[in-house]
Amino acid sequence: MTTLALQRAEALASVTSADQPFRTATGGLIDRNRPRDFSFDGRRLTGCHGDTLASALLANGVRLVGRSFKYHRPRGILSAGSEEPNALVELRSGARREPNTRATMAELYEGLEATSQNRWPSLAVDALSVNALLSPVFAAGFYYKTFMWPASLWEKLYEPVIRRAAGLGRAADAPDPDTYDHAHAHCDVLVIGGGPAGLSAALAAGRSGARVILVDEDFATGGRLLAERREIGGASGVAWAARAVAELESLPEVRILSRTTLFGVYDHGAYGAVERVSDHLAVPPPHTPRQRLWRIVARRAVLAAGAIERPHVFGGNDRPGVMLAGAVRTYLNRYGVLPGRRLAVFTSSDDGWRTAADILAAGGGLAAVIDTRTAVPPHLRRMAEAAGARVVAGGYVAGTKGHLGLSAIQVLDGDNSTETISCDGLAMANGWNPVVHLDSHLSRRPVWDAAIHAFVPGTLPSGMQAAGAAAGRFTLAECLETGARAGAEAASDCGFTASAEAAPPTDPESVDHTPLWRAPKPRGKAFVDFQNDVAASDVEVAHREGFRAVELLKRYTTLGMATDQGKTSNLAGLSIMAELTGKDIPSVGTTVFRPPFTPVAIGAFAGHHRGKEFRATRHVPSHAWAEENGAVFVETGLWLRPAYFPKGGETDWLDTVVREVETVRARVGICDVTTLGKIDIQGRDALAFIERVCANPFATLPVGKARYAVLLREDGFILDDGTIARMGETHYVMTASTANAARVMQHLEFCRQWLWPELDVQLASVSEQWAQYAVAGPRARDTLRRIVDPGFDLSNDAFPFLACADVTVGGGIPARLFRISFSGELAYELAVPAAYGDAAWRAVMQAGLPYGITAYGSEALSVMRIEKGHAAGAEINGQTTARDLGLGGMLAQKKDYIGRLMKERPALVDPDRPILVGFRPVDPSARLRAGAHFLGLDAEPSLEADEGVMTSVAYSPSLKSWIGIGLIRRGPERHGERVRAYDPVRGAEIEVEICSPVFVDPKEEKLRV
Repeated sequence: MTTLALQRAEALASVTSADQPFRTATGGLIDRNRPRDFSFDGRRLTGCHGDTLASALLANGVRLVGRSFKYHRPRGILSAGSEEPNALVELRSGARREPNTRATMAELYEGLEATSQNRWPSLAVDALSVNALLSPVFAAGFYYKTFMWPASLWEKLYEPVIRRAAGLGRAADAPDPDTYDHAHAHCDVLVIGGGPAGLSAALAAGRSGARVILVDEDFATGGRLLAERREIGGASGVAWAARAVAELESLPEVRILSRTTLFGVYDHGAYGAVERVSDHLAVPPPHTPRQRLWRIVARRAVLAAGAIERPHVFGGNDRPGVMLAGAVRTYLNRYGVLPGRRLAVFTSSDDGWRTAADILAAGGGLAAVIDTRTAVPPHLRRMAEAAGARVVAGGYVAGTKGHLGLSAIQVLDGDNSTETISCDGLAMANGWNPVVHLDSHLSRRPVWDAAIHAFVPGTLPSGMQAAGAAAGRFTLAECLETGARAGAEAASDCGFTASAEAAPPTDPESVDHTPLWRAPKPRGKAFVDFQNDVAASDVEVAHREGFRAVELLKRYTTLGMATDQGKTSNLAGLSIMAELTGKDIPSVGTTVFRPPFTPVAIGAFAGHHRGKEFRATRHVPSHAWAEENGAVFVETGLWLRPAYFPKGGETDWLDTVVREVETVRARVGICDVTTLGKIDIQGRDALAFIERVCANPFATLPVGKARYAVLLREDGFILDDGTIARMGETHYVMTASTANAARVMQHLEFCRQWLWPELDVQLASVSEQWAQYAVAGPRARDTLRRIVDPGFDLSNDAFPFLACADVTVGGGIPARLFRISFSGELAYELAVPAAYGDAAWRAVMQAGLPYGITAYGSEALSVMRIEKGHAAGAEINGQTTARDLGLGGMLAQKKDYIGRLMKERPALVDPDRPILVGFRPVDPSARLRAGAHFLGLDAEPSLEADEGVMTSVAYSPSLKSWIGIGLIRRGPERHGERVRAYDPVRGAEIEVEICSPVFVDPKEEKLRV
């Protein structure tokens, strides 16, 4: 924050006390000259620039902000940071509605709309608050015990009721209009946290020239320095933080990511963080994401995430107005807000007395200070009593009073005398817990530090070290010292010359504390986990019923689960279990924490990958020409592929497909087959590799020839089919089907890297490097002769069926030519570098004009492959073997390959197993449907009578009728037999005749001419 901003914040308030009755007259780091209007539950309120929603609500005297999850008890604001368990609200409305947002982390902006949640019909009058009266029934394990019997009521009664009652907030019921971004960053030193330790670490590392990223979840960098009245080097802590930030911003290799929460620690120095880019705005500016997900890879990391204050466990400790003492100081010193007119402090540490002093310094009323320790320093007692406050040493708060907010506390002193003290706010100071969540994400458990009565990081992930409060070093001097040392060591480990400069002097402080884990005689329900409504009595139930191990305790009571992850509750629950079992806390143990540290929107994880951008759409090289000529496209795998090319006068898609097929059969056509997977295989052991992964033999394949290839999975079923062309002695090109291209590449890489790493073979996916076109039909050779450069003989003798060669086209452009056919006609596949794809397509179309060339799409291609009986995706569906598809005879008998033994399992060679055949309707005008099941002519429909399935159908222009291919029991033995194609889904039943799957040119005369 700049000096000018600080001077402005100290100026006389421009916002009157009538607008914000609990706003202090002066002080705070807010800008009082920039008011912000907002609403809460429809009530119009005013805050200031620099407020959070929580501080603005408190400034307006709003203490009741929500209802608890299970009992619907009134809840207020407990903390001032991301550990907040109570103040969960809905922000915005309509499509941007966002539930379960922590009011303590929501930066106030003009027009902010906030709504309380988990209540009906209103926040003040909640019908489900009756649950609080039934709390003895809803104890730990209630659900496990209650809904087991009778079992018949689970689906009819229990589950519907639980589902209606469960959940917090309402998700938006319209698509999210905002965008989310992904970003990657690499650095030498990652500093997690922008408090005094984090700033010191970043300065020490940044001054060395190391690349430094400082991540801080707050919108103002400085951490606790912004919340305390501290001095560093004779200046205020706020001023020191401002100078540190200014210096870091001036260093060229340092980046500060504010409004950014580091939510996860992962293997190999990878970290996940989410930046709230536009959450502080009503609507993101154009071309600006709402949030950005960062993947940061760091050589070293400094964990300076600070600590979380512990609440006391006593009766009614969840009543609105009961807050953490550190949070009270934050609202006083950073936001200029008094959380109450008359405040009391309940402390087990010197930290609570600092809160009392700050309350008085801000002009607040101090009702009492209750210190659980018997010895109170005389000067502190005099300070409180001089302000008219009651001082109770060796006592504790046993209970609270008030309807929708705190009105009084019940105090027991050292003599067990009860006293009721009127107050509208209570600050709890029970010590601090280092934030050990992030260093636990890789299954590392924290260790107990008896000196500070808290868990601290144990064995940290490789390359990470902790500093400041996150390491259990709570004094400001220790934070500055350990932060600078950690930053310098991290930079030095990365090869930079760095040294930790002497930390500047700070004002004296004491962090002595003796925690009181729970009040001995609570008056009312004493809560351990505020977010999940887990009370001390629930821990007692878990102990009584044998759920004493920490992992069982967590799940049986829901202690520390969900988004809270035990931030304010974990240690209190463990301490109570330790007391009940007669053990110490480290013997009871602790759970480990998992990412995310705080909730992350699903949209941030998805980034741009939503809607049509869920996966990238690839355009074939001929896409521009296809668009110009009115193609209708279909998504095929990752590709947008032309399905057919309608022309004037054609009434529907079938007319177009019939024309395209007839033109190819009579003259010539061109189809873009770039979508096929293309895998380049090279190396001394390329042939050995291919022999092991392919089921048919390739040892005899000469250079310049191609062969059909079948790949089996380990279980003996077909993985995919395609072709393999031998372009050179150690150079092969494999094709795979469009849908299975990625799966085949993954399979081959697994084989290469894990099964046979000793083989000298390399693989490369070249699917997008080559544009490939099928040119098919009786005039295909004539067309290509006008494209391929002179000197390459395309005659049948020189370039027969299944030949392949490197050629040039268009006057020297390198290309590959394959004589293979999927249509059953004389056909070639021409491959050119992708950059020449559009030009090559247009050149072929021009060359074919004298022969009546047509472009044909995937629909016509499918019709022709069915006419030829070629199996494709519908037949190669992961459930068929080579034998099922009539390919058993081509499999190798003298070599080993993947799937060789498993394909011989009895069930896979059963004579009754369905085999691929063709089907003709007895009535030539009848339309066949894929998916129909085959039944005997007189059989009743049943699973037992089912003989197979029709996998693919098409209208055949060559036969002038519908035809199909499919799988039926003992198919090849039953040619000429009639069965029923039964399709109950579409209400059809057609009598068909079993026949050969090859309907056109069964002798393969056309493709060999």
